[in-house]
Amino acid sequence: MSALNQIISKPIISADSHVMEPPGTYIDRIDHKYRDTAPHVASDPVKGDSYVIHGMKDAIPMGLVAAAGKTAEELAGAARTAKFDELHRGGWDPQARIGDQDRDGVGAEIIYPSVGMVLCNHPDPDYKKACFDAYNLWITEYCDPYRDRLLGVGQTAMRTPAEGIRDLREIKRLGLRGVMMPGFPVLEDYDHPIYDEFWEAAVELGLPLSFHILTNKDGITGANGLGRTRGPKLNGFMTIIRGCQDIMGMMIFGGVFERHPKLRIVCVEADAGWVPHYMYRMDHAYDRHRYWLTADKLSKMPSDYFRENIYVTFQDDWVAFKTMDLCNPRRLMWANDFPHSDSTWPNSQALLTEHTAALSPESKQWLLHDNVAELYNLPH
Repeated sequence: MSALNQIISKPIISADSHVMEPPGTYIDRIDHKYRDTAPHVASDPVKGDSYVIHGMKDAIPMGLVAAAGKTAEELAGAARTAKFDELHRGGWDPQARIGDQDRDGVGAEIIYPSVGMVLCNHPDPDYKKACFDAYNLWITEYCDPYRDRLLGVGQTAMRTPAEGIRDLREIKRLGLRGVMMPGFPVLEDYDHPIYDEFWEAAVELGLPLSFHILTNKDGITGANGLGRTRGPKLNGFMTIIRGCQDIMGMMIFGGVFERHPKLRIVCVEADAGWVPHYMYRMDHAYDRHRYWLTADKLSKMPSDYFRENIYVTFQDDWVAFKTMDLCNPRRLMWANDFPHSDSTWPNSQALLTEHTAALSPESKQWLLHDNVAELYNLPH
């Protein structure tokens, strides 16, 4: 057991990790209507292995997605041209995943898709629904051997609120721990009253709902999810948290949490150092401009809803570690993002030892175990 684990006395839980869907994930489980167009892996002697998605322009280079532990230089070279059998086996083999967790000092992970993130932006909701149904079956199989350490999150295409509720029930039946939402639903937007029954169903079933970065491009293409940006491509990397910020603002100003005070939403992989300023900015906007810029009538200040109803995950965002007291420390959750290119694996222990040095033992325990355990109703 690492020194950090001894300090917090409980296993560290990553609130946002991923799989690298193996080639048969969709083809082997999808509705037969979509068998010939299901997402599949294509090999190229120069470009390596990539996931090809029917109806989307750009393929997903598997090596770049599963590049945890690679250097910055490797991300520009060999990692982009890797073959599937060269990737982290733990991305698709649950037994190997336990070894990857042990190497990083992590006792369990909330597990999200990788290809499924891009599929959230697919323009055909029926195709998206078929893909998500197939993925939910696969991630259930992946997590089954180690359900106390591999905590899978299902997906819904949100074609209608009623179907979304059926998806919630099926995801719950499968034993998955939460639901990853597409950034844009098919009908209206998430603050519309037609979704009220859906939010209540999520509360009743005890399923946290997550909005992950790169899942709300609304049809914008680009394998790296950056789409059209101003200036050099690296500037596009700076935009990826904004979609999540927009969703959180919409949910608050649109009165979703006013109507559903027990609803819990997770803002995933968008960092957290921005949260104190964003809460201030929301309060300023509401206090100063709500009479001419429309918003729902709220009984509390916007920051109060953010503090209570929104959980935020982050990896090596040192600003977030420094400003926990300006947020709600019971809503912050650390993550290692394995096996993605932004992952802190296999160096999470060294990073956390440094970044949590000034935190109290209680704050460390909240951040690294208790908050995620309470949200997902895990054993303490």
